[in-house]
Amino acid sequence: MKTVLALRHVHFEDLGIFEPVLQAHGYAIQYVDATIAPLTGLDVLSPDLMVVLGGPIGAFDDDIYPFVRDEVALVEQRIHSGKPLLGICLGAQFMARALGADVRSMGVKEIGFSPLSLTEAGRCSPLALLGEVPVLHWHGDRFMMPAKSAHLASSAACDNQAFSVGPNVLGLQFHLEADVARIEQWLVGHASELAQAGIRPGSLREHAVQYGPALQKAAVAILEAWLRQTEPASV
Repeated sequence: MKTVLALRHVHFEDLGIFEPVLQAHGYAIQYVDATIAPLTGLDVLSPDLMVVLGGPIGAFDDDIYPFVRDEVALVEQRIHSGKPLLGICLGAQFMARALGADVRSMGVKEIGFSPLSLTEAGRCSPLALLGEVPVLHWHGDRFMMPAKSAHLASSAACDNQAFSVGPNVLGLQFHLEADVARIEQWLVGHASELAQAGIRPGSLREHAVQYGPALQKAAVAILEAWLRQTEPASV
C-alpha cells in the first residue's frame, strides 16, 4: 500500500476532503503533529507522498517555535529527494523557505473566499480545473517565488498564490483541502484572528455554503489530476 505522511500543526487543519480521495487511491495516511512530535530523524523519504499542512505561525518563527527549523530541514530533504510533495498555506511557505525564497507579511489578512487568476503555467497545470470557482484564503504572509519554480496563480490581494517545481512539487497558499462542512472549527479555532482582522464569521459561514460544493468538486478533481501527474504508473 502507498503511504502519505502529513505534517500537521493545528488539529482541525488536516487533510480534510483530500483524505478520502487519497484513501480511494490506495494511500494509507500517517499524521505527524509537528508541534509535539520528535522531528529529528523522522523518515520523510520513504513515504510515497508528503503533505505539509497549514497553521497560524510564520515560516521563519524559529526563535518563537523551535520546531520550525527542524521541520524546514525535513521539507528540504523531501524536496531534494524528488518525490511528490504538496504544501498548503504554511506548508507552501516552508517549501519556499527550503528553496531559498523569503516569506513576508502582506500587511493585511487575506481571509475568505475569492477567485484566483492563473498564469499561463497555471492554465497548463491541474489548477486549470478550478475554473472560476473562488477558493478559501486564510493567511497574512506570502512567499516569494523560489528560483526555478513556475508561478501558477495570484489573487487580488496576493500576487503569489501557487508554485510548482517540476511535476512533483506543488505549493498552494490557499486551502483546497478544507472541508467546508467543518468551517465552524476554523471559525472557532481562529476566532481571535478573525476578531483582530475585523472579519465577521457569519460572512465566511455564508460563503462556505454558497461556494463550498463547487469548490470541493473542483478540489477533488485537481488533487486527482496532480496524483496522476506524480504517480502515472499507479494512480
